[in-house]
Amino acid sequence: MRTLRKIVARANREEQGITGLETAIILIAFVVVATVFAFVILTSGIFSAERGKETVFAGLQKARGTLEMRGGVVATASGTGVSTIQFTLATTAGGDAIPLDPLATTNRTVLAYRDEAVLDNDVTYTVTDIVGDSDGLLEPGELLLVTVAVADISPAPSIGPNKRFTFEVQTSVGATLDITRQIPAGIDPVMQLH
Repeated sequence: MRTLRKIVARANREEQGITGLETAIILIAFVVVATVFAFVILTSGIFSAERGKETVFAGLQKARGTLEMRGGVVATASGTGVSTIQFTLATTAGGDAIPLDPLATTNRTVLAYRDEAVLDNDVTYTVTDIVGDSDGLLEPGELLLVTVAVADISPAPSIGPNKRFTFEVQTSVGATLDITRQIPAGIDPVMQLH
């Protein structure tokens, strides 16, 4: 028993406390780790904010490059079928200029036609300025009349009484504008389609 007391007493005398230098080293290590962690968190937050900003600007660009139809769709007929279809386009409020030159080969607006029997993804059309400067761009404040000859749709559809069809106006930067109409049961020389 005495030997055990000697061993315990000797162990108690050799105990050393932690020094101030060791405490400072541990504290500095904690600060460095916390700084690196904070840097990683802040960098991730800034990166996320930048990606969010890019998404917002892309959405605004798409919204500002959007067309809207002004007025109705007018069909002219000869005999028992429709020969031409016309509609007026403008930019949305606060919108950007949209290329509307049917002869352009790049960066152009494409007009597609579809019904239950015919699909043409690149219909030939003409553009007439109602209000505009004839530069091939649909700018804010301008109105352009788009005319499609049914014979230019490939293969040429037979658009007669009760026929339902859709034109899709696809711009290079904005949203697609769908125009779906139905021919009335009675064919007149000029018809406002609803």
